[in-house]
Amino acid sequence: MKKLFYLKIVLCFGLFICALPLARARAEDLKPNLLMAKITEGTAVPAERGALDRDNAGIQAAIAAQGRHTRSLMSAEDVVGTAVGLTWDGRPAVVVLTKKEPGYGVIPGSLDNVPVVTLITGEFLAMAKSKPGVNTTARFNRPVPIGISTGNEGECSAGTIGARVKKGADVYALSNNHVYALENNAAIGSNVLQPGRYDTGCAYDSGNIIGALSDFEPIVFSAKASNKIDAAIALSSTSLLGNSTPLGGYGTPKSVAVTEALGLSVQKYGRTTKLTKGTIVGINAVINIGYDSGVARFVDQIIINSGKPFVKAGDSGSLIVTDDHSPVGLLFAGNTSGGYGIANPIRHVLEKFSATIDGK
Repeated sequence: MKKLFYLKIVLCFGLFICALPLARARAEDLKPNLLMAKITEGTAVPAERGALDRDNAGIQAAIAAQGRHTRSLMSAEDVVGTAVGLTWDGRPAVVVLTKKEPGYGVIPGSLDNVPVVTLITGEFLAMAKSKPGVNTTARFNRPVPIGISTGNEGECSAGTIGARVKKGADVYALSNNHVYALENNAAIGSNVLQPGRYDTGCAYDSGNIIGALSDFEPIVFSAKASNKIDAAIALSSTSLLGNSTPLGGYGTPKSVAVTEALGLSVQKYGRTTKLTKGTIVGINAVINIGYDSGVARFVDQIIINSGKPFVKAGDSGSLIVTDDHSPVGLLFAGNTSGGYGIANPIRHVLEKFSATIDGK
């Protein structure tokens, strides 16, 4: 009897050990490997399943569970954010973003009957300067296209012109606060350039001016903040600024924005990686982002995934559009591999500036 008893123990232990690689493999399927995209790993949701927006009952339940538990989840040492996404089989879920693999029991398997997916993303940090050399870093004839190098005169850096926006009779270049307002530090009225000074060897040339900083949403640098946008606009003119991407881009964005939805196919054209495509895999994200000025928490953000690099340093400020070129987000962050991008919902950006996309 003892021999039979010990044999059962050995068999059970053996089955447990054999099951570990399978469990780990499933966990690895859910791991992506998430930085800000001014120059100074997981499975994407198949788009063919159809996009799920906030009107979906399952998404609403996941958002409610995320709201109730985000504070406690982010109190864990290695948790850097939460979002609402889908499980590998398409069920609405709470997504927990972590620096490294959490210890056993740190992240629950479900919250209020909503499944939880853990993504090991690493920290969100401000991107370092990238190497110049792509065509979008060059000086363009006026009016300049969108999706190319730009920056404030006060810093040797470069980001991307996202779009031309309008309010009343005036037109403006749209980009990020950290591109045009230099993390709240640039003066209203300071010159905005094309290309950004990083792409001119840090030299300043008054001939590169395309506008002047007009307005920006201040970023609150706190891990308890509720920032929604990293955005700024610069007063320009139709003689200096166009509203379409260069050849090889998606062209002219539509004027009417759409609301973000899980599974929605999107694209962007940016200074560094030019035209890239991906899928929205997270909405309502709460994320801590590292800037030169400190950590800033953002809420209600969009997470985009691509099998190829979607974003690199210098792409900050790029407009995210759908396959039919409807605006959906403003890119401002991404991970080190570039496979994941983080964007502000464009509806929040346009509401802040009482503006519309100057498109078709």
